[in-house]
Amino acid sequence: MPLGPRARSILGLPEPGEWEQKKARTRAKRDQKPAPAAAVNPWESAARQLKEQRSASPTATATAAPKPAPEPDPEPAAPWATVDERSGSAFARKFGRGVLWALVALLVLVGLKALLVPKKPAAAPPPATGQTAPAYPTDEAQAVAGRFARAYLSWDEKDPTTRAAGLAAVLPEGSDTAMGWDGKGRQDVLAVEPGAVTPTTQQQARVRVDVLIRPAAEVTTTPPPAKPATPGTPAPPAAPAVHWIGLEIPVVQTAGRVVVTGAPGIVGVPKTGPKAPTLRAPETDAEFSTQTTQTVERFFAAYAGGDTESVTAPGATVPPLPVGVTLVGVTSWSADRGTGSDRSGTARVTYRLAGAQIEQTYRIQLTRVASADAQRWQVAGVHGSTA
Repeated sequence: MPLGPRARSILGLPEPGEWEQKKARTRAKRDQKPAPAAAVNPWESAARQLKEQRSASPTATATAAPKPAPEPDPEPAAPWATVDERSGSAFARKFGRGVLWALVALLVLVGLKALLVPKKPAAAPPPATGQTAPAYPTDEAQAVAGRFARAYLSWDEKDPTTRAAGLAAVLPEGSDTAMGWDGKGRQDVLAVEPGAVTPTTQQQARVRVDVLIRPAAEVTTTPPPAKPATPGTPAPPAAPAVHWIGLEIPVVQTAGRVVVTGAPGIVGVPKTGPKAPTLRAPETDAEFSTQTTQTVERFFAAYAGGDTESVTAPGATVPPLPVGVTLVGVTSWSADRGTGSDRSGTARVTYRLAGAQIEQTYRIQLTRVASADAQRWQVAGVHGSTA
C-alpha cells in the first residue's frame, strides 16, 4: 500500500522519484562544461539551480505514481538582489585602497631611510661673540683736536683770557687752561689742518694736526750776551716768519663726546712727500690733437673771460673762472688715442694771477656736435689735474 505525502514526510522518507532526480542532476552537472569563473555570478547560479529543483520535483512524482500531481507551489522570489559593480561605490573602494597602499609605501620608505642613511649631527651653534665696538668718531676727534691746536698755539700776553676760553671748550672740567704757556709773547695761528686719527686703548686716540703759525717779533731793550761759538758747530737756522709745525694731541671719547685729555707734543713736518708710483700715461693721438687745438684754445679764452656758454656742447655746464685770473695761453694740448664721438685729452694752461704766472693742468672731454651743414668738436666737461 503506497504511503501518502504526509506519511512520508512524518517518517522522513523521500518522495517517489527523488533519488532519480538527484542522480539526473548529478549527471547533468558532470556533463555540463564549466563556464569561466569571471563570467559566472554565484548568486544567479544558485538561484537557477533552486528553480530547477522546484520545477523537477512535481514531474518526477507524476511518473512514479498514477495519482494526479499536486499543484506546484508559487515560485518564491530570490532572497538577494544583484548589484551593478560599475557604480560609484566600487570606484570609491578602489580609490581608498590605492590611497591606503600609497601611505603604507611612504611609511616603509621613511623607515628604510632612517635605517640606512645615518642622521647628520646637529650643527653646533656659532660661538657667542661680543658686540662689535662702534668705529671711533674720527670726524669729531679731528674737529676737537683742530680747535685745541688753534687755541693752544695762539697766545698774547696782553689778552690771556682768549686762549684760556678756547682751551676750556675742549678740555675736561677743571683742567688747567694755561697749560704749556708761560704767559709771555705773542703768536698767531693762520691755518689748522687735522690729519690722521690713531685709536689706542680705553676709547683714546692720537690726532695729528698741522698748524701754520706766525710768531711775533721779539722786542728787547738790551741785546742778549753773545755766546762764544764752539769751533765747528754750525749756527741753528733762523725760523721763518710763517711756518708749519705739527702737533699730536691725545683725545678720549666719554659721555657721548670727545675731549682732549692732556698736553700735546710738537712733532716735525715732513719736508717732502713719499715717492709716487709710476703711472701709465695715455697714448697720444697726434693728428686729432692738431685738429682740435683751436677748439681748446677758444674754450680757455672764454673760460678765463667769463663766458663759456658759446664754446661748450649743448647741455654742458662749465662755470667760468673767478675774477682776477687772466689767460696767458695754452701751453700744450694732447688728445688721447681713441674713436667715437666722445674723446678726452690733457691741457696745460698758463694764467697770470696776483702779478705772477702759474701753470695749471686740466682733463678735457670733447664731444662731436653735428648740424644740418657741418659738424664740429666742442668741450663737454673740464676737470682740474690729470687724475
